[in-house]
Amino acid sequence: MRRTLALLAAALATTAPFASRASGPIEVMVLGTYHFANPGLDLHNAEIDDVLSPGRQAEVAATVDALAAYRPTLVAVEADADTLPGRALPGYRDYAAGTAKPSRNEIQQIGFRLAKRAGLDRVVGIDAKGDFPFEALQAWAAAHGRAAELEEMVGRIGRQTRAFEALARTTTVGGLLRHLNDPARLREDHGWYMAALAFGAGGDQPGARLVGSWAARNLAICARLRQAARPGDRVVVVYGSGHGPLLRQCVLDTPGWTLADPLAWLPR
Repeated sequence: MRRTLALLAAALATTAPFASRASGPIEVMVLGTYHFANPGLDLHNAEIDDVLSPGRQAEVAATVDALAAYRPTLVAVEADADTLPGRALPGYRDYAAGTAKPSRNEIQQIGFRLAKRAGLDRVVGIDAKGDFPFEALQAWAAAHGRAAELEEMVGRIGRQTRAFEALARTTTVGGLLRHLNDPARLREDHGWYMAALAFGAGGDQPGARLVGSWAARNLAICARLRQAARPGDRVVVVYGSGHGPLLRQCVLDTPGWTLADPLAWLPR
């Protein structure tokens, strides 16, 4: 038995993926963003002035110049690419060639622009679909006399959104991204989901189902990131900031990977 365990340990020590990661660790920066062209899919959606205005474009350029100092070798963005070879987004080829129409989306404004600035030949999409069973949570809260408590939680998101809109009136794009990636803000965002766990009883746990669905989507996103990254990569993940806490945790929990702090690279 001891000999079998020894042989297994030796085999694991020489397995190719572990050896390759040891020789070329992967570093990942998870850059949480707001939606520059908001699709209106969140519980509350921030209304921010036009990112294509000359002033905002100068701020975006300054932000990308600062992030370029990180020397990324791969940029991954919030786009579905499951059916695309190598997960490479064809829109980036058009952007890099100068033939793409201007877009307000942060995928182009930050992701594509950073990749082009870094001389990369592809941008990969790593998004995954997922359920968000909020209606079931609402129904349970209403049936158990806790609708007001849940409404207050949702209102907290609304107040946070309005505060972000006010901040945007006096702050640059780089400053807004610094705000969204501040550890205190990330804890606050993730805390909302943890508070949802209080909604349920016995075998009926709508809060846990909602949080589990959210976690499952983010694990599916991280799985696609793992499959796209290669030993030695320095990855920038450009994603909605709500995903930040779970994506960062996934990076931290992945053997051979290290997490880069975007605050060390974003302009002030």
